[in-house]
Amino acid sequence: MTTSDVSRHETDPRVRDRHATDRRLVGCGVLGAVLFTVVAAAQIGTRDGFDLARHPISLLSNGDLGWIQIANFVVTGLLFVAFAVGLRRRGEGTWAPRLIGAFGVGLVMGGVFVADPALGYPVGAPEGLPAETSWHGLLHNVAPVIAFNALIIACFVVARRSWASDRRWSWWSIGSGVVLLAMLAVPTADGVSIRMALGMLIAFAWTTTYAFRAAVEARG
Repeated sequence: MTTSDVSRHETDPRVRDRHATDRRLVGCGVLGAVLFTVVAAAQIGTRDGFDLARHPISLLSNGDLGWIQIANFVVTGLLFVAFAVGLRRRGEGTWAPRLIGAFGVGLVMGGVFVADPALGYPVGAPEGLPAETSWHGLLHNVAPVIAFNALIIACFVVARRSWASDRRWSWWSIGSGVVLLAMLAVPTADGVSIRMALGMLIAFAWTTTYAFRAAVEARG
């Protein structure tokens, strides 16, 4: 390719539009992380009877204002699916985008299939776990298994793919995957709501870093 060919390629409106689309798609990874964290944090501090030390964030999907957290799950999940599409378009391999997409699908499932009221939330719900789990509560319980397992595997896939080119990024990915796995594999229900919340923060920290890297590369 000659210098003039390269110049024409760089100024081709179709090429510029493609790069702009790529940046917007990978930017959805940052937007999704920020959106979920801000909306969930606002509810934790304002919803009557909610105590993060006892109640998983997913219980916020119940009650008169439950639609807020339902929408938070669904919109955030769709943003991560868009992020996965952007990663695929940016040439980030096959499995990393698929796994990020599965993480997004898990979040959508967490919103569509609402958790059963439990542990005294919302106010008036029975203390403790429900005697019987509804069909939507059962599917809701499957959602975090899909989401977190997909993201943990994605951490290791990305670490392996980038090992030769960026060792620090690989170690950050390995560390994120190991910490997530350790936190979520604890075989006790004690503190599960705190562990799930911290797990989301770790997951979002890693995906945000990944999104920024991909966006910078797209801009370059």
